[in-house]
Amino acid sequence: MQKWEYATVPLISHALQEILNQWGEEGWELVQVVESQSTGTTGYLRRPKDEPQPQPTE
Repeated sequence: MQKWEYATVPLISHALQEILNQWGEEGWELVQVVESQSTGTTGYLRRPKDEPQPQPTE
């Protein structure tokens, strides 16, 4: 089953493309944007979580 890690990032309109491209280069996918008067615009991102591979038994 796929596991995910999540991050939140403030989205600044004048640098939006740069912000998203930077996170995308690191494997993050934007899944939600929420606007709030108190916190501004926040992006919610996710990427597959790396899981340690099981070691072969001898």
